Amino acid sequence: MELFSTAWWSALLAIVLIDLVLAGDNAIVIALAARKLPPALQRKAIIWGTVGAIVVRTAMTLVVVWLLKIPGLMLVGGLGLLWIAYKLLVDTDDGAEHDLQVNSFWGAMKTIVVADALMGIDNVLGVAGAAQGAFDLVVLGLLISIPIVVFGSTLVLKLVERFPIVIKLGAAVLAYTAAMMVINEQLLKTFFYSEGATATAIRWGVIVLAIVGVLAAGQFKNTRNKGVTTS
Repeated sequence: MELFSTAWWSALLAIVLIDLVLAGDNAIVIALAARKLPPALQRKAIIWGTVGAIVVRTAMTLVVVWLLKIPGLMLVGGLGLLWIAYKLLVDTDDGAEHDLQVNSFWGAMKTIVVADALMGIDNVLGVAGAAQGAFDLVVLGLLISIPIVVFGSTLVLKLVERFPIVIKLGAAVLAYTAAMMVINEQLLKTFFYSEGATATAIRWGVIVLAIVGVLAAGQFKNTRNKGVTTS
């Protein structure tokens, strides 16, 4: 991908939006993991725990970018990202992932690093997919996610509460990224990029189907959940 090209800026914008939508929950976990510590250690645990989490996330992202170059894994990653986009829309939070009881500095750091690694899988896959193998975009994406994770939890939550469309927009971006991963899969490129209008129509059909399918499935599930709750 050419530096500062239209595609490069589009990918960077997608990465920023993915970080905004997916990194907020990680920031909450970091804050909750340190809440039992004395005030003098809270900030220290948050800073060093975040540093450790960033190192782990950097390694994970670079590994995922490399893995996505293996034939077949781009398709698997795209399908996985579709599921992540769907789960982002569905109201299934029961609070269990935020039930963190940590009473020591090293315990808080361990919890922060492990929780961020597990919960950051969606973020890593989204950023790696949007970057399309461009390591400069991966680095920029990670640099952007750092202040979001450390300082942005309250801002992200307020943004989402005030403008719920942000979640849908984020899910749509993830679905688009997933579709691009699928159609750029090495094993399928000859099918999606053959000459003629048919291949072009199929490519756009996959993109539209991914976005509309994810949004419709999420809306249907949420409507169904609300119906069960009120009955």
